[in-house]
Amino acid sequence: MPQPNLTQDPESAADSVQNNDGAIRVHINGRLAVVTIDRPRKLNAMTRPMIDDFRSVTAELDADPKIRAIVLTGAGTRSFSAGGDLRTLLPPALDAADDLLNPVTTERFLSSVFTPVIAAVRGLCIGAGFEILLGTDIRVASSDASFGLPEVKWGLIPGSGTHIRLPQQLPWPLAMQFLLTGASVDAPTAMSMGLINEVVASDEVLDRAIEIAESIAENGPLAVRTAKEIAVRALNQQGAFALEHALNRRVLGSSDAREGIAAFEENRGTRFSGR
Repeated sequence: MPQPNLTQDPESAADSVQNNDGAIRVHINGRLAVVTIDRPRKLNAMTRPMIDDFRSVTAELDADPKIRAIVLTGAGTRSFSAGGDLRTLLPPALDAADDLLNPVTTERFLSSVFTPVIAAVRGLCIGAGFEILLGTDIRVASSDASFGLPEVKWGLIPGSGTHIRLPQQLPWPLAMQFLLTGASVDAPTAMSMGLINEVVASDEVLDRAIEIAESIAENGPLAVRTAKEIAVRALNQQGAFALEHALNRRVLGSSDAREGIAAFEENRGTRFSGR
């Protein structure tokens, strides 16, 4: 796997991934790091190397005492992330009947990152993009953003911590609305639910997220990091993540999961059997 791309020159970063099928790009500016999910031609849908790089990049930034806040966004204007690339990610998982994307069963996206993470969301935030969002701390979205978990429509479940995090962050009926219907909501609705903090104009999203990150960076770094660590550890999510991982094997090994992916690839309706 190629090494994560960390640079202080965003133009150099863009040049370095031109020939790759997506990348996680990082721009460091003093005490802040801007992490970009960079695969805009595929709506920032993430491949396995991108997911692996995302984990290693965020862990590296979290271990850097000079970085006091992380801003997370997607490349382009159409999508924060449309989730995982089902055509490349799901076949190995279905063949193994196992959740191969979460090798550490007690951890999920950003669950061990104690540096504050601010999300800047434009466009689609669905599937794994939504699951990454749930690992962030403060969320700014554009007025044209949308949020959803469509996995159940394809006979799958969002297995990267969402069944634990979402009911902790939203009232039960709102969390179940996302998990059981597969329907998406717009940004004003997401804010009214409490899923995001602010809705701003599309061209202001990243600037506003950076503004919030800079205000956090002004505070005592030990106090900020400790405040987040206490809040995260007090949720005691590790055992619940392991439960989700174990039960997801039942779904990934099912005929319905294979039917859902086949229907997705063939652009047709699903014919689920319940097995």
